[in-house]
Amino acid sequence: MIYVLATMTAVPGKAAELIKGARAAIDATRKEDGCISYDYVQDTENPNILTVVERWTSRAALEAHLQMPHLATWRAARKGLVAKTKVEIIHADKVETI
Repeated sequence: MIYVLATMTAVPGKAAELIKGARAAIDATRKEDGCISYDYVQDTENPNILTVVERWTSRAALEAHLQMPHLATWRAARKGLVAKTKVEIIHADKVETI
């Protein structure tokens, strides 16, 4: 199993729009093979910071997810809404930052 922590900093004033736009991607991702869990959380101290906490059965399952059409649609929809993104992939023996 691997974990993914994807942290996005919304453009000020755009967090609600970012969260609303994520709904279709969240719902579709939760149905994918290999997805154990996929949840968005909003920082309680800075509402512009959103973190996606993901659990996948394998790196291969994550790679398949990254090629899904709904994820490409979500990437396009969030343009202009995200100021900064950080993605960490946590394996049992290492952490990748992409």
